[in-house]
Amino acid sequence: MRRWIVRIAIVLAIVAVGLALRATVLAPKPIDVRVTEASRGQVEETVTNSRAGTVKARRRAQLSPQVGGRVIEIRHREGERVEAGEVLLRLDPDVLQGRIALARRELQTSEAQRQRECVAAERSRREAGRLRKLAGEGIVSTDVLDQAQSAAEAAVAGCQAGRAGVEQSRAAIDLATRELDQTVLRAPFSGVIADLTVEVGEWTTPSPPAMMVPAVIDIIDSGSLYVSAPMDEVDSARIQPGQPARVTIDSYPGRQFQGHVSRIAPFVLDREEQNRTVDVEVELDALPGSVRLLPGTSADAEVILNVRGNVLRIPTPALIEGGKVLVAADGKLVERQLKVGLRNWDWTEVLGGLSPGDEIVVSLDRPEILAGAEVTTTREPAPESGKSP
Repeated sequence: MRRWIVRIAIVLAIVAVGLALRATVLAPKPIDVRVTEASRGQVEETVTNSRAGTVKARRRAQLSPQVGGRVIEIRHREGERVEAGEVLLRLDPDVLQGRIALARRELQTSEAQRQRECVAAERSRREAGRLRKLAGEGIVSTDVLDQAQSAAEAAVAGCQAGRAGVEQSRAAIDLATRELDQTVLRAPFSGVIADLTVEVGEWTTPSPPAMMVPAVIDIIDSGSLYVSAPMDEVDSARIQPGQPARVTIDSYPGRQFQGHVSRIAPFVLDREEQNRTVDVEVELDALPGSVRLLPGTSADAEVILNVRGNVLRIPTPALIEGGKVLVAADGKLVERQLKVGLRNWDWTEVLGGLSPGDEIVVSLDRPEILAGAEVTTTREPAPESGKSP
């Protein structure tokens, strides 16, 4: 009996030593995790374009003279700003000026012919009146009177034809003058010269029907810029004109520009090998003077659908499958089931399951970070914003 008691005592001593070693020397080291506090703030529900958007200009004109000719003057070059109505280009006017001079000579001829025909008509009218009196007295025959009256009517018609000839000559002068005006190309609106494809001395021709001829001047109104962004068709019903939006532009990394939805396309684009999208136009609000946007630049638009302020929120990357989070409490990780509301890529609104100040694990990139693990924590600042990229 005594031997059994000794043996049991030895086994218990070995177990006690093993437990002591496991709790001290052989104990696993706590896992270091990064945490952030559940805090109150603003959460936005947003949608972002599914493919890259583009900066465009509502007023952009590719101009060419309406008549052909040789360029004799170019007033402005690429990059220069012009005002509406300002002369951009002039063509050689010699031929059209010659046509105007010819038309004026033809007008003089037409007026002289009109005067001659009208004088003859007046004379025929008087002669017909004199013969009418003589015919009434029986001195001349009716046949002679008929001939005189016919001659008078023909002379009046000749006078009217002369007047029509004068009007035709004046119309020819007006037409030639209008064609001369078309040798001067003017800015249709205030803007910047984006491209110039002709030089002094070169010839330019207008575009014939059913054939496109490259324009000689491209002018852009830099005050009419907007962003065209393709949004996924599933979000089209939630986007409405007037909703606020944020725009990020590749040429200005790290900056955001405010705007609002101005137009939603009335149809869905169905392009091969691409998701179906709806084009949404975002009008940019006032831009800083230092910002110079170029049409054609890539841009992203984020439409803000809903905003809630002063709500309990956590960083969205802290969520794990099933709407759960790991909370660091008393040196261990505890799994919590959450009830969530609005969410975006940065922030998620918490409706239940957490309290302000709870430490949420945000470093979920190691397999040993599980519920029940002993941890040490490193506090990490929360993201600066709740906006999707």
